[in-house]
Amino acid sequence: MSDSKKQEPAAPLYSLAHLTLINCTPAELVYIAARAGYDAISPRLIQMYIANEFKPAPLDKVQLQATKAALASTGLKVQEIEIANITEDCNPRDFEPALEVGAELGAKHLVTSAWTKPPNDRNFILDVYGATCDLAATYGLTVDLEFPSFSRLPTLSEALDIVRAVDKPNSGILIDTLYIHLSRIDLDEILPIPQEWLHTLQIADCLPTTIDSHAGMIQLARDARLYTGEGCIDFAGIIERCPPMHYAIELPNQSRIAELGYEEHARRCLIHAKRTFGAIRSKRPAKRDERGESSLQAPAA
Repeated sequence: MSDSKKQEPAAPLYSLAHLTLINCTPAELVYIAARAGYDAISPRLIQMYIANEFKPAPLDKVQLQATKAALASTGLKVQEIEIANITEDCNPRDFEPALEVGAELGAKHLVTSAWTKPPNDRNFILDVYGATCDLAATYGLTVDLEFPSFSRLPTLSEALDIVRAVDKPNSGILIDTLYIHLSRIDLDEILPIPQEWLHTLQIADCLPTTIDSHAGMIQLARDARLYTGEGCIDFAGIIERCPPMHYAIELPNQSRIAELGYEEHARRCLIHAKRTFGAIRSKRPAKRDERGESSLQAPAA
């Protein structure tokens, strides 16, 4: 290729996030994602014990063997693992078994979010997040801090405050399009985020809403997200302001699953996403490593 020609960044991976099909075990998630056309999965290796969540422990020997067999037979990747919740009684060392397994499965990122109660516990969150980053670094994982609108850190600015203060080489921010909408975040707040902090964009749509109650936001986030293009979220505005990233479709909707089944729901999530995004591309250049290669890697053949 001529030096005068710019090398196009690799196509993003499309990953099926576990919350979309929270009833499924990680192995089941792999097989469904493969049949529906995904490149990767984002499995929940740390359970949250919420309604409808799969019951078998994902790190149980039998479950883990089933997950490895599913990945080997389908060729799917593991993009990120979930979810290391920062709570008042949490010990980052408790996350280590999931980190070890995640690295073994080829994951690159760990998702975390804060769920403490006191409004004056910033130092505690800093300590736990920083310790989690240090631990994850030994397994080659970033720690991407999410800002659910009903969590302790409900805005992008609050999540950025933690990541900046900790200042770890493997820290990061996870952007979910639903929470951009629910927290009424100005899209231009995305522009100053260092691109090395942004790895995955979680995507789902919703109808215009002014929900302010925690219960209402939780119900929407865990059971009523819409296919992209069905609602009001400005995906073009978000994607154009982010660096090139991979996509994780996190779209739980039990009524759609009841109507369509797991696989067809997962397939429609992907079809709508690709149709909605179309030619939308980041307007920020891809970060390149010392060899001049894009940081956004294409899936292996």
